[in-house]
Formats: sequence, C-alpha cells, structure tokens
Amino acid sequence: MKAILSVYDKTGVIELGKSLSDSGLEIISTGGTYKQLSDSNIKVTAVKEVTDFPEILDGRVKTLHPKIYGGILARRNDENDIAQLSDHAISTIDLVAVNLYPFSQTISNPKCTLDNALENIDIGGPSMLRAAAKNFKDVIVIVDPKDYDKVAGTIAENGLKGIDFNYRKYLAHKAFKHVSEYDSIISNYLNENHTFSLESFANNLDKVSTLRYGENPHQSASLYRYPKSSTGIANASKLHGKDLSFNNILDADAAWNIVSDFDETAAVVVKHNNPCGLAVNKDQAVAYKLAFEGDPVSAYGGILGFNRKVNLETAKAFKSVFYEVIVAPGFDQEALDLLGKRKNLRILEVGKNPSPTGQVEIRNISGGALIQDIDVQRADRNSWTVVTKKPPTKDQMDDLAFAWTTVKHVKSNAIVLAKNNQLLGMGSGQPNRLNSIHLAVRAAGNSSQGSVLASDAFFPFADNIELASKAGVLAFIQPGGSIRDDETIETANKLGLSMVFTHMRHFKH
Repeated sequence: MKAILSVYDKTGVIELGKSLSDSGLEIISTGGTYKQLSDSNIKVTAVKEVTDFPEILDGRVKTLHPKIYGGILARRNDENDIAQLSDHAISTIDLVAVNLYPFSQTISNPKCTLDNALENIDIGGPSMLRAAAKNFKDVIVIVDPKDYDKVAGTIAENGLKGIDFNYRKYLAHKAFKHVSEYDSIISNYLNENHTFSLESFANNLDKVSTLRYGENPHQSASLYRYPKSSTGIANASKLHGKDLSFNNILDADAAWNIVSDFDETAAVVVKHNNPCGLAVNKDQAVAYKLAFEGDPVSAYGGILGFNRKVNLETAKAFKSVFYEVIVAPGFDQEALDLLGKRKNLRILEVGKNPSPTGQVEIRNISGGALIQDIDVQRADRNSWTVVTKKPPTKDQMDDLAFAWTTVKHVKSNAIVLAKNNQLLGMGSGQPNRLNSIHLAVRAAGNSSQGSVLASDAFFPFADNIELASKAGVLAFIQPGGSIRDDETIETANKLGLSMVFTHMRHFKH
C-alpha cells in the first residue's frame, strides 16, 4: 500500500504522514513535503526513487511519469490493467494527498510579473488530483487538510476499505472542485480585462451556509462566496444576533454598497433593496438622525449601513427603533456593548473592498445568464455640463452630487429628492418617470421645497420638469440624451430652474 503526499499547505501533513505510515502505507513525497516528513522521522521515499528519474527543469517536472500515473489510474478489478503494471514493475498507489500552489496569492502582489505568475502555476499537482479523483473507486484523494483526521483515523481502524464508496466520491468531488477553481483563477488572470470575450464563463463559489429558506419560505437557499475573497457581505463577521435570512443578506449588501459609494461619513436605512433614508455628515450620529428622519415610517424593521466605525453616540441615537441588521466596517466597544442588548438585532462587521473594479454581476434568465461589469462609476463633476441659463449654486451642486450618487442605488425608474446632503424622498421601480416623481414628492412632503432632483435616466418629456417644479424643486441632474432634451431645457429655463447633464445613465433593474 502506497500514498503520495505532496502539499503546499503543510497544515496537518506530519500527523497525516505518521498515521498513514503507522497503518502500513509507504509514503512517497516530493520537495518541501518530503523534507518536512523526513525531518519528523517519518519513513518517506522520494518520487525520483520511485520513477528512477530525476526532477528536471528546475522542478517543473517531478511526478509526471508512468510509474506515478500508472499506479494511480490502474483499475484494480481490471486484469489487463494489473497485468500491465506487473509488466512494467509499477506498484499501485492507494492514496493521494495534494493541494496546490496559491496562484491567487501570487498574483495579488502588485509586483507580480507574468513570468513570476507562470512559474507559480502548478502542473503535477492538478494532474495527480484529477487522476486520483477519476479513479476514486480505488484511490482515496485528499485535497483539504480538514479531511486528514477522518481519513487517517478510519484507515487506522479499518484499513483502506474502511473508506466507503460515498465518502470516496465526496472526496473526489472536492478534488475536482479545487482544480476547477484553480484553473478558473489562472484563466481569468490570463484573460485580464476581456471577460466578455470568453466563449464560456466559469463561476466557482464556496458554500458559506445553508439558509432557513430563500426569498420566500417555500424556496431553498444557501450563501456562497468567491474563493479567496475576504471582503463584502459574504465574508462579514456576525458579532451579534440570530442567523441572517436570505432577504437580510440582500438588504445588508445593498446598504453596504450604498455607504461604500460615499467618501464622506454616511448612514443609510434600506428597505427592500432601496434606500428609504440616507445622509452624509461629518458627525456620524447626525448623519444617522437625518437618514432616519428622511422616512421614519419605512425605517422600522430596516437595515442600517455605515461607512465608518459606529460610535457610542450613534448607537444611542437609535433609541427604541427596531432594526433587523446593522452593517459597518467596525464598532467601538461601548457601542457594541449597548447594541448587544438588542436580542433581535444582527450586527455585521465588513471588510472594505479596496477596489471593486473588475467584478461582475450575474443575472439568471431562462436558459442562461446575463453577465455585466458592476456599475462602479462614481460622480465626476468635471464631466458634467450645466445646460440651463441659470447654473446651480454651490450648495445645490453639492446636493446634486449627493443625489446623483444616491439615485444610482435606487431601482429604475428612479427619482431622488435631496437637500443639505439628505435624502428627502425617492420613487422607484415605476413603469414611467412621472409616477416616480409623484412618489418622491409625496414622501418628501413639504421638505421638497427648495430641493434638488436626480433622475437615473433622461427625462422623455418636459412634463417631468413641470411636475417637479410645482413641488418646489429648484435644480435637476440627469444623464441627458433624449430626443426632446431641447424641450426639457427650454422648460427649465422658462421656470428659472437649473439643470445639469452627467452624460452617464444609472439604470438599475
């Protein structure tokens, strides 16, 4: 009985090697794994002694040899396979424990060159894993150090036959998944920024947890994360509270994305994936109060998001308002102690993503999927054009920038009313823009007097301007691009209003 141990992650490999050796398996190994096992007084044979061929090309070729792959791939119940092994003096290999060079870690270094990346592509490791996983009925394949104890313990107690068919199949599944993820990372790296020129798209994810149910109780659901990722809601640390539901996670993600789009201290209240309250202010507690006051009715049972560490003063400002989740990059201990008294509140700490550039959004459709870059374009005043005779004041321009960043996160057709860096009212998800204006004005009430308005797409008709003007809106920001832009601008001029074109649309379906 023989086993190959060749791992980059050395976690638990000494204990595994010792247990397998004590169970009567001859250990074969390479490189650093061989040295570590040998230094630990575990009897181990170098691969080159098995193949009678040295490592060549600076280690690029170590295990790629018939005496290795024949021993792994031979079907034990096939007389012809066994006869060929005998003819070529090849012994069967019954267990393969391999994990791979951390390619993603290599390329995450800004100083990584193409040559350096290529040298860190593992060849022998994936090949052995695929061979062993293909022949899992006869070969035990281990890719995850978490499986070492169970495998070694079962073999010690019941021998190789103690590892039953279902567990062997499960281990093979993990091996193929590991190799698939590894190859996807390499493929994406070599493809650089040409994701959408690919003929196929691989999207490997690691399971985080099984959820109680999906969007509705009759739907099943689980949470997954991208391999090697450490930021975002999928990797959040739950500091307090019950498990998150499917809808909690969606809304928490929306809240986190919204506040992350602001450089200033921001606070948001999210309900059904839309911001119902949002404000920025250098004082976090004030930002929260303004966000809450934007729509106190909808705030009940909502999701709170902050882009700064939550302090005690802010936590006190919540008073008795019920919230499902609070998400932030951190919490002062005093704030955490106070919020921890709320039994039904989930508290999430999230790592900031340094750059969302290159991430994609995947939307399932019947028979396939749509894939696009995520909308990471931020407000850039230098690219805007004032198209009316009357320019916005400095304060209005600041509010327009705030409103433009906000409307990007509202479901289309989206309208946002804002003043003094506070969301006053929004209209979302309507089949026409007039309906969205009606909703935004109704939510804002008397506060709409002197406000500014942002629209995620162009105004198709001038009646949008007329309706908003009657509610007291003084300045508008929109992409422009309608065949009736001239009519819209003319109406704004007649009413003495200001309008800015951003030349960029922010549809969100």
